[in-house]
Amino acid sequence: MAWDFNHVGLIEASPDSPDADPEMAAIEAGAQDFEAGEEEGTTLFITETTDLDAVQKALPEQGFTVLSAKLGYLSKNPVSGLSDEQMAEVEAFLEGLDNHDDVQDMFVGLAG
Repeated sequence: MAWDFNHVGLIEASPDSPDADPEMAAIEAGAQDFEAGEEEGTTLFITETTDLDAVQKALPEQGFTVLSAKLGYLSKNPVSGLSDEQMAEVEAFLEGLDNHDDVQDMFVGLAG
């Protein structure tokens, strides 16, 4: 399944002030893209794998505190439009996988 994902750098950061602009920070720090982070009020900055360290070091200068930085995967073709019943079934399956002792990381191709 790796062919359906892009290998990227993922940096989750929180703004130091309410007026910090994630778009400008992404541009200035050298990130490829950004989106809302998993935690409320955080931003996920997406980088090339080779730029992860440089962007991580540049974000504090742009008014963001780095919470985590790692290499990961983003889906090339995220799946959307699942019914509530289908989504509940997928979430139950993923929770079972996540709770397994041998699973360290999971990357899922669901939109939203």
